[in-house]
Amino acid sequence: MTTTAPFRALTRPAAALRGWGRSALRASALMAGVLLLTGCAAVSVSTILPADYLAERRGDVLTMGRLSVAAQEVLRVVGINDCREQPAACRRTLEPANTPGGITDEQRLSALSELWLEHALATARAPGAHTLPATLAQGDPVLDAWIESARHAYAYLFHTARRPGERAFEDRQTQVRDYYNYAAQQAMSRLFALYQARGVAGAQAITTRIGRWQIGSQAIDMPLPPGMTLPQELVPAASLRFTGLRNTYRRDGFGAEFVAVLAPPEVAASGGDTDRVLKPPPPPAQAGTGEVQYPSLTALLRFEGATLAEVMRTDALQVLLYDPYRATHARLGGEQVPLAANFTAGYGLWLARSGFATQSLRTLFGLSDGLVAPRVQIMQPWNPERRIVVMLHGLASSPEAWVNVANEVMGDEQLRQNYQVWQVYYPTNAPLALNLHSIRAALQQALAQFDPQGRSVAARDITLVGHSMGGVLARLLVSRADDQLWQLLPPEAREGDTRRQLEREGLAAYLRFEPLPGVGRAVFIAAPHRGTPFAEQRIARRVANLVTLPLAMLDEVGDLARLLAQMRPGAEQGAQAPQRGLPASAEGSTLARIPNSIDNLSDRDPFVRAAAALPIDPRVPHHSIIGRIDPAVPLEDSSDGIVPYRSAHLASAQSERVIPSGHSVQEHPAAILEIRRILHLHLQGAAGGREWAP
Repeated sequence: MTTTAPFRALTRPAAALRGWGRSALRASALMAGVLLLTGCAAVSVSTILPADYLAERRGDVLTMGRLSVAAQEVLRVVGINDCREQPAACRRTLEPANTPGGITDEQRLSALSELWLEHALATARAPGAHTLPATLAQGDPVLDAWIESARHAYAYLFHTARRPGERAFEDRQTQVRDYYNYAAQQAMSRLFALYQARGVAGAQAITTRIGRWQIGSQAIDMPLPPGMTLPQELVPAASLRFTGLRNTYRRDGFGAEFVAVLAPPEVAASGGDTDRVLKPPPPPAQAGTGEVQYPSLTALLRFEGATLAEVMRTDALQVLLYDPYRATHARLGGEQVPLAANFTAGYGLWLARSGFATQSLRTLFGLSDGLVAPRVQIMQPWNPERRIVVMLHGLASSPEAWVNVANEVMGDEQLRQNYQVWQVYYPTNAPLALNLHSIRAALQQALAQFDPQGRSVAARDITLVGHSMGGVLARLLVSRADDQLWQLLPPEAREGDTRRQLEREGLAAYLRFEPLPGVGRAVFIAAPHRGTPFAEQRIARRVANLVTLPLAMLDEVGDLARLLAQMRPGAEQGAQAPQRGLPASAEGSTLARIPNSIDNLSDRDPFVRAAAALPIDPRVPHHSIIGRIDPAVPLEDSSDGIVPYRSAHLASAQSERVIPSGHSVQEHPAAILEIRRILHLHLQGAAGGREWAP
C-alpha cells in the first residue's frame, strides 16, 4: 500500500522525529531573530470613504472636540503625544525658544491657537467659570484664554512669512481663521459680561485694563444712538436658529457676528431698566419712528504691533465694531480682509421678540395695549445713499407679514447695497382715510428726522410695497384727490361756512391730498382697490361688528370719524347730536356706526369706490402681483380667496404677475422673485413697456 508523505512523517522512528523537531526549532529561532533585527516593523493599508477622509483632514477642536491632524503632527515632532495632562507645559514647549528645528512659525502658531482654544473651552466649562472676578484689575482666566487663542491665530494669519493670499486654498488657514472668529466671539461675550457687571461704557472709544490686558474699543463706520453706552444684550448670531425664515443670509470673512439688543428710546433716556433686558416691551403704541433696536454688528480684535515679535509681546488690543451693512472690508495686520456678516439674525430676533401677532389682534378689536397710530420701523441704520423700500402690511396683520420678503430682499447682495427697508406698522382697525393721513405724516416725519433738507437719494427715491389693505393704502399714497371724496359728504358739509370750518380744523387733509413726494415706484400685492364682496359675507360682518376704535383714537379724530360716518348709506337718518359747533348735518348721526377698516374694504363702500377712481401719479410706475387660488376658473372671474382679480387688476400697471396662491401671496417664492425683479428693474432706471404674466 502506498503511504503519503505526511503520513510517513508521522510514522517515522522517534530518533528521526527528534531530528526533524530540532530543525523546526532552529528555523523558528532564525525567524524570530530576523523580526527582532527589523524592529518588528510592519505596515498595513486600508481604504476609507471620502467623508471620513474630509472629517479626518478638517476635523479639529471646534468641529470634532479633538485636536486637528495638523496640530497632532506638530506635537509629535516635538516629542509630545498628549497635551491633556499638562497643557500649560505643552504650550510652553511650542514657544520659539523651546521649539526644535523643523517646525515653522505657521505650524507653531496655528497649533498654539488651537491649543489655547482647547484650553479656553475647558476653562469656560469648569465649575465656577460663570463667576466674574471681583474687580477688573484682578483679571479673568476665561477671557485670557480666548484672547490668547485669537492672538496666536492673528499672528499666524498676518505676521508669518507668507501672506494670507498665498495660503488662500489651504485648509489650515480656513481652520485658523475660524479659531480667530470663534475666539473673538467668545472674548467679546465675556468682555460684555464684565463691562455690564462693572458698569463700564463700552460702545464708544474707550480703553479699559482687565488684568494684564489693555483693551480699547471703537465703533468704526457704525452709527450709534446718541448717548448710548452699552446695549442691553449682545447675542452671538451663530447661536441663533430661526423657524419661519426660509434662509439665513450671511457673508464669510473675518470677525464675530452679533446682534446688539438696544434699549428702547424711552428706556435709554431714563438710564436703563434691567428688568426689561430679557423681555423687551412690545412696540410703543404712539406714533413715531422706531430706531433700529436689533442692529447687526461685526466685532474684530486687532493686536498692537507691526511684527510677529511685537504682536506676541503686546498686552494691548483694540475691539473694533462695524456695521456690516456699511462696511464690507476691514484693515487687519496690514491686509484688507473681507468682513464677516449676518444679515438675518437681527431681523429674525426682532420679529421673534416683537409680540406683533398678539398686538395686531388687540389693535383690530380696540383692546388695551393695541396700536393707536402708525409707527415706522427702520430695519437697518439710516444710509442716505440707499433707496428706501417701504412695506405696508394688510388687515389684522403686522410687519410679520413680510418675514421672508424683507429677508430675501436683504439677502440679495446688489439689493442690499442699494436699498434699505422700512416697515410701517399701523392700526388696521382705523378707516382708510385716517390711516392714509397718519401714515403719510409718519413717513414724512421719519424722512425729516433723518434728512431735514430732503436731498438724499433715500428721500428722493422711495418704492412702496403694499399687501392687501396695505396695497390700497400704497396706491392712495401715489394718488391725487381734489374734490372727489368731498362729494361723498352731505351738501351742507361741502359748502359755505361748514366747509371753511372743516378746512380750518385740518379735516380737509383727510379727504384732499397729493401723491407722497419722493416715491419713484409702487408694487400692489393682492390689493382690493375696488373692494371685495368678502367684506359683506356673514362672518366678515360679524368680525366688523367687533372691530372698534379705541377712545384715544376717537378723542383725536372724533369729528373726522363722524364725517366718515356720513358717507355710509342711511347715515343721514337718526338723531342728530351737534358737537364742537358743527352743524348737526355735518356731524352725522349718533346712531350711525363709524366705519372701520373692514367696512372700507367692502365693494359696496362709498369711500373705497370713489378712491378707486382717483388718478395715480403718472410719474410713478406701478406693478401688480395677484393671487389666483383656482387656475381652472377664468382669470377675469378668479380670486385669491379674499380679493377678486377684477378688484386687484389695474390697467395702468406696468406689469402684472398672477401667481397660483391664496391671499397671502406675498410669501410665495414666485412673488418674492417678482419683487426682487422689480427692485432690480428700478435700479437700472428702466421704465420699459407694460408686462403681463398671468
